[in-house]
Amino acid sequence: MAGMTGDYLYWERVPTRWKDNDVYGHVNNVVHYSLMDTVINEWMIRTAGFDPVRSDAVALCVESHCVYKAEVSFPDTIDVGLRVGRLGRSSVRWEVGMRRGDGTPIAEGHFVHVFVGRDSRRPVEITGTVRSEMEKLVIA
Repeated sequence: MAGMTGDYLYWERVPTRWKDNDVYGHVNNVVHYSLMDTVINEWMIRTAGFDPVRSDAVALCVESHCVYKAEVSFPDTIDVGLRVGRLGRSSVRWEVGMRRGDGTPIAEGHFVHVFVGRDSRRPVEITGTVRSEMEKLVIA
């Protein structure tokens, strides 16, 4: 993955919560995955118009990965950057960068979603507004 500043095309600032800290005094690793999943799905709903409740297709996570670079703790904020590393016919590889509000890189990761029919659970093509909005986040 490239650097943590200019190559993520969408950013969202997320506050940490008291309950995010673990016994070691930092945000637990499961929170990083939850933030990735939340920012991706919020982007799909708000920006691309995806309706996870009513659409004929659903996006299933088939792969996820995260590399931790620095600690973060409540009450820090986390800036979450999003881009599309690969857009296939029925799948998308989301790449996510996280940094503290002061700019310190804290994690990089990815999620791979495969779009499948809600009932069939067979891969379906990503089309329409969802695809055209994803194309805007594809990195060169």
